[in-house]
Amino acid sequence: MITPILLCGGSGTRLWPLSRKSFPKQFTDILGEESLFQASARRFAGDGFADPVVVTGDGFRFIVSEQLEEISVAPSGILIEPEGRNTAPAAVAAALYAARADADAMILLVPSDHAVPDPQAFRDAVALAEPAAAAGQIVTFGITPARAETGYGWLEAGEETGPGVHDLTRFIEKPDAARAEELFADDRHLWNAGVFLARAKTLIDAFRAHAPDILDGVEAALSASTGDLGFTRIDPALWAGVREDSIDYAVMEKADNVSVVRFDGHWTDLGSWESVWQESERDEKGNALSAHATAFDCEGTLLRSEDSGIELIGIGLKNVVAVAMNDAVMVADMSDSQNVKQAVRTLKARGAKQAVQLPVDYRPWGWFETLILADRFQVKRIHVHPGAALSLQSHVHRSEHWIVVAGTARVTVDDEVKLLTENQSVYVPLGAVHRMENPGKVPMVMIEVQTGSYLGEDDIIRYEDVYARS
Repeated sequence: MITPILLCGGSGTRLWPLSRKSFPKQFTDILGEESLFQASARRFAGDGFADPVVVTGDGFRFIVSEQLEEISVAPSGILIEPEGRNTAPAAVAAALYAARADADAMILLVPSDHAVPDPQAFRDAVALAEPAAAAGQIVTFGITPARAETGYGWLEAGEETGPGVHDLTRFIEKPDAARAEELFADDRHLWNAGVFLARAKTLIDAFRAHAPDILDGVEAALSASTGDLGFTRIDPALWAGVREDSIDYAVMEKADNVSVVRFDGHWTDLGSWESVWQESERDEKGNALSAHATAFDCEGTLLRSEDSGIELIGIGLKNVVAVAMNDAVMVADMSDSQNVKQAVRTLKARGAKQAVQLPVDYRPWGWFETLILADRFQVKRIHVHPGAALSLQSHVHRSEHWIVVAGTARVTVDDEVKLLTENQSVYVPLGAVHRMENPGKVPMVMIEVQTGSYLGEDDIIRYEDVYARS
């Protein structure tokens, strides 16, 4: 049995504004009805695969568990990184976690934001790699290149050592355009997918040989981890002392037991809006359009409106990407779409919340969206999952008016508890101890009007919380 290790971090900048730090691209349904994370979990589920281990950040833990539940995949563990330290610490943490049950466990390290239209073909490549991994190799997967890509790292395959398995000669940094053309012309060279198959102890031994400081730091932080509602929280103080590095730099470029298997199927890491355009259905003029986007005399253009209330119109555009959301609009030449992250850095430096925060804020109980934010009042739409409850709380600076527009709410205001149905409302005075719950079997939707001198999310005093938040 192979245990998939789903690496689930990321800053969410390359596909901004749809992907942001608060909700990076792996959780979005950017290409279909399920997220990239869900597609990754499905890809390595079923015969031959054990329940996955997920490595993610604190802010994504409930998104991860909810999205896995939606596709009926039960993880064997969800490790919470206190902060992102790149792929090397995350990888060895997962290997150490898997080795607790079985040091010989076969693990497959997989980024959770890749798109593979033919999952069976990739599973077949993994099966081809398994004998080499069982014999003590670390096997990575090289993608047969479709073009002279400058946005990916590359691999150079050497002599064949087994059916479909080659020695890995070297890793190659992301090349410039001229070098990419040279690599593309030589069939020894493959795109680096960042996927690795090995026994847990093989990977741990590789870190012991080539990055012992990372191994020791992660091992200490994992040993001091604590359980929290089914999650494993890695110790933050010890984790802060772990060196940040990628698994390629820390281990793979130094190890002498690394092999590569070629994958000839289609693959993309969706690293830019141009790659999203390449993967999208296009009209006869090469335009990829969302439901609320219209193109007039356009060519080779991607137009996406992510809000049903915004109609995006393109006129006379060529090789342009335009993405509209209700709080941000991005327009770029298709060839410059790799540079979106530079724009995000500029927004962050300016203090714009759109740089990192989606207009929809996802919480363990559901989500809320700010509809209006003005001086001394705010209007939100709040969606509460069936059976979920917000914390019992109070506010120092604001009062609230709640109007139920769908479903049923159980509302607590100080000592009074009552049920509200559609079109009913309640007033929550400043300082009142209150809670909203959804006792029903369908989502509950509420409009909340806040009034007061300060409306920030940190104006909360929590008394009880089923999600163990402070």
